[in-house]
Amino acid sequence: MESQEISKGRKITGWVMAGLLMALLLMSSSAKLMGSEELVTNFTKWDLIDWIVVIGIGELISGILFLIPRTSSLGLLLLSAHFGGAIVTHMGNNEQFIPIAGILVFIWVTALVRDPDTLSSFRK
Repeated sequence: MESQEISKGRKITGWVMAGLLMALLLMSSSAKLMGSEELVTNFTKWDLIDWIVVIGIGELISGILFLIPRTSSLGLLLLSAHFGGAIVTHMGNNEQFIPIAGILVFIWVTALVRDPDTLSSFRK
């Protein structure tokens, strides 16, 4: 299947969306890596405190991979897994998970705006 031509406006919109997402991921991963008091409390409660740095690094790497066009599909996969895990963690602790699900939807919409062929393997 041929790749779709993307308009200049769509490219700009995709990069703006990806930039906003990256800003969010930078803040989130930085808070984990710097040991934010609120996150340390939550990760301790979830019995994940030993993994907070690994999760923060994974979040940052996934975001960078998503930002780079050549590796964006791998970044999309990793971010989907990351936020899926966050959703399950919050659900398992009877906590609000809708905002995290909204971020995951935003990630997928951003991927589709940047590259309409993201889901091309599902088309036959």
